[in-house]
Amino acid sequence: MSNLIFTNARLIDPESGTDSIGWLQVAEGRIAARGEGDAPALDAQVVDCGGHCLAPGIVDIGVKVCEPGERHKESYKSAGLAAAAGGVTTIVTRPDTLPAVDTPETLEFATRRAQADAPVNVLPMAALTKNREGREMTEIGFLQDAGAVAFTDCDHVIANTKVFSRALTYARSCGALVIAHPQEPGLSNGAAATSGKFAALRGLPAVSPMAERMGLDRDIALLEMTGAAYHADQITTARALPALERAKRNGLDITAGTSIHHLTLNELDVADYRTFFKVKPPLRSEDDRQAVIDAVRSGLIDIISSMHTPQDEESKRLPFEEAASGAVALETLLPAALRLYHSDQLDLPTLFRAMALNPAKRLGLDAGRLAEGAPADLVLFDPDVPFVLDRFSLKSKSQNTPFDGQRLQGKVTATYVAGQEVYRRS
Repeated sequence: MSNLIFTNARLIDPESGTDSIGWLQVAEGRIAARGEGDAPALDAQVVDCGGHCLAPGIVDIGVKVCEPGERHKESYKSAGLAAAAGGVTTIVTRPDTLPAVDTPETLEFATRRAQADAPVNVLPMAALTKNREGREMTEIGFLQDAGAVAFTDCDHVIANTKVFSRALTYARSCGALVIAHPQEPGLSNGAAATSGKFAALRGLPAVSPMAERMGLDRDIALLEMTGAAYHADQITTARALPALERAKRNGLDITAGTSIHHLTLNELDVADYRTFFKVKPPLRSEDDRQAVIDAVRSGLIDIISSMHTPQDEESKRLPFEEAASGAVALETLLPAALRLYHSDQLDLPTLFRAMALNPAKRLGLDAGRLAEGAPADLVLFDPDVPFVLDRFSLKSKSQNTPFDGQRLQGKVTATYVAGQEVYRRS
């Protein structure tokens, strides 16, 4: 492990909510000390940050890596390189692979691949039900022993309430976190857009924002019954926020996330059926987007994630209704989030609270902090450098990003995992 001292750094500390000029020392892979003003003379390699921002590395919950089954879309190597280039030091992977990660053997295969190929930390989630079919729950205890940090069927909503309640009850007995996708499955089935004037004019099959509210209401009722630990992967509508606020006020063990796409894009961005903007749930109205930003600012929504979902050209070059949902976002998560900073909607400590500190806390990790003793998982970035994104420059195997050709501001300079440099912008 190398000993480093970062000088002339703008320290972004989400734990204390501060943004100040100072220095930070790393020894043996952990943060050894920090302070304001000029750095002391120490026997360590000096990294002059040039006044750029030094923040905890991003902890990204809900990343799809397509191993096993669809390695041509994304591998652990390509996802790891993309994460490092985006300042993401820990990726928490989804189990929606082919086959699904629903047995200890499949989980151990994925873990071995990640350890061999990815330069960043990789933590796997496992399926909550076998093959994510919502019929029979997986062996939660065995999967925990194999390294699963949470359990989710991803965008396959468990429609059978009895099956879901049993899974939540068993998860609680194991101390396991369940991550769910709050949607009413009947209403949202086949939807490609959010209902309203835009969807009607474009002739797109649509779903009401109430489908999210109804799905969340059901899940909250089951939480009251079972007492399980629960995280809603994406809250994207204003209608769902009052229910979330009541559940938190009532003391339920519930947190919620949202995706960077729902924070920075709205339904009008679909324009003339641009399939790179087709995500799940569909992009919402501008009023919903602003409400979700307000919820992140207040802390009602805890976590911002990329919901990185690689799709190949054949899956996207289809009519909008038929095209696959999802977008890559490991490399664009930070510059897209900085749009909210540059528009004075969220400050940097608030952004990193949602992208680093809160996801780490929800998973029981020691990361996401600049405190003494915390892992030296760090991102150094210039928040002001402008650029136009070229999707073909992305390190992901798939380049299905809605930000292609868009003007962004903010680039990662270097990324460190346990004090080791895993990326540096050339």
